[in-house]
Amino acid sequence: MPLQTVESTRLYRQIADQIAALIARGEFRAGERLPAERELASLLGVSRTSVREAIICLELSGLVDVRVGTGIFVRDGPAVAAAPPANGDEPGPFALLEARALIEGEIAARAARVIRKRDIARLEGAIGRMREGAGDFARRDEADREFHVAIAQSTGNAALIDVVARLWNERSHPMWRWMEAHLHTAALHAMTLRDHEAIVAALAQHDPDAARTAMRRHLGRVAREFQRRWDASATSGRKPRTTEVRR
Repeated sequence: MPLQTVESTRLYRQIADQIAALIARGEFRAGERLPAERELASLLGVSRTSVREAIICLELSGLVDVRVGTGIFVRDGPAVAAAPPANGDEPGPFALLEARALIEGEIAARAARVIRKRDIARLEGAIGRMREGAGDFARRDEADREFHVAIAQSTGNAALIDVVARLWNERSHPMWRWMEAHLHTAALHAMTLRDHEAIVAALAQHDPDAARTAMRRHLGRVAREFQRRWDASATSGRKPRTTEVRR
């Protein structure tokens, strides 16, 4: 009997595939509003974060529209369950932010013990370039990357540098880019600059606890702001029908 490749599929992709199948069967019709995020989470027995990532995946696939202040709607047209544009292996954006907060928080604490004045100057330069490039996404993003990688570099640990670079590179996936395009704001950029300055201040004081807290606060703030913007777009919804949704 021929063996088939075993695939490990992320939870958000499983949810997206199931909702896509329901759309294809006509359980959710074109132009119809889906249940609210919290209701889908209850029906599926999963977290709202997983549902949130699944809906982003479905919008990227062209199956739904997320309308600000209104809800999530099935797009008009043939109900075809197009595969969401993810390979099933990439982490969801909210999961990525949680992982970064944990890992980069500890790296910042380590950096605070050994960081040098020239490293601090490099971090301050990256903040300056982020501020100057406020209206230029590519320039701002590159300076943001430099800031986070430079903290790892200041530890002198090649493995930590590689981890931060890999986590940052996960932001190139379509789901993260969707979030940047739809949920990032000028206010969040301003908060990010202030957070970065707080991180540098803690590092300059060689205070591991303050550096860890500042980094975790920063990445947690990004996640909360994305969630707040998402909630403004997608929490409206109708009461769910008795559509069968498998847990």
